[in-house]
Amino acid sequence: MKLAITVDADVHAKVLDAAEAEGASVSAWITAAARRALLLRDGLAAVAEWEAEHGALTQAELEAARSRIERSAARRKRSMR
Repeated sequence: MKLAITVDADVHAKVLDAAEAEGASVSAWITAAARRALLLRDGLAAVAEWEAEHGALTQAELEAARSRIERSAARRKRSMR
């Protein structure tokens, strides 16, 4: 699908730089960024729904989640080498 958008000049320059650095077209980079943003939005909505039913996550639960995310990110980074 084709989509025409307008972005601020500073965002435009950063998108061009990021796409080039990743060896992607601007369209591919924007599509990946939109997918990440939508996934994040869905995840935040799921957390809010869970918290509405079960109460706010505890500090320990948040720290455990951060730890899992950091380990996962480190594994992905190692596998990309």
